[in-house]
Amino acid sequence: MAEDIVNEQSNEDIEIHPDDAAAAASMAETEPEELLSQEDADAGDEGASAEVAEEGAESEAATDCSEAYSEEDEEDGLDSDDSLTYSNGVIEKIVAMATREVPHVLGMKGNLMHFVQERLGAESLTKGVTVEVTEENSVIVNISVIIEYGAYAPDIFENVKERVTERLAAMTGLEVAGINLRIEDVLTPEEYAASSQGAEA
Repeated sequence: MAEDIVNEQSNEDIEIHPDDAAAAASMAETEPEELLSQEDADAGDEGASAEVAEEGAESEAATDCSEAYSEEDEEDGLDSDDSLTYSNGVIEKIVAMATREVPHVLGMKGNLMHFVQERLGAESLTKGVTVEVTEENSVIVNISVIIEYGAYAPDIFENVKERVTERLAAMTGLEVAGINLRIEDVLTPEEYAASSQGAEA
């Protein structure tokens, strides 16, 4: 009888209700899924933090670039205040010297002021030349010369245009809008030399 009682108690201790077994199995399956879900959430938070940090770095880089561009724009604005100009006397001198380089051009014919300067012993290097500056920053040149007797004036004219345009472009970068050449006199080299000596005396 005592053994029967012990057996009955043992059976009661190890008896598992079917509903309890199903609940335990469900809990065993649920706990790993919950752990995985928590890990995924943590990983998502870390990824979001990394994205925020990366966006912040890109924003700072963009700000630095904007500041750099602003500084460059300010420097460009300072450069825009620079300028290069030439006095009419400089352009006239270049034209007069270039004209004297042309064959059969004996000299330049100036006005009364130039004549007075020469009488006083002062040589005017701009004698016989006047310039006009156009709105497009090009120049119109007026030249008065004395050419050698027997020379072909149209050839002298073409040579003067070529030489003057070349010299002005090389030395100043200015474009020549037009050249007007006026032949004031025709002399032999001997006559021109004699007239020059008479003017100096």
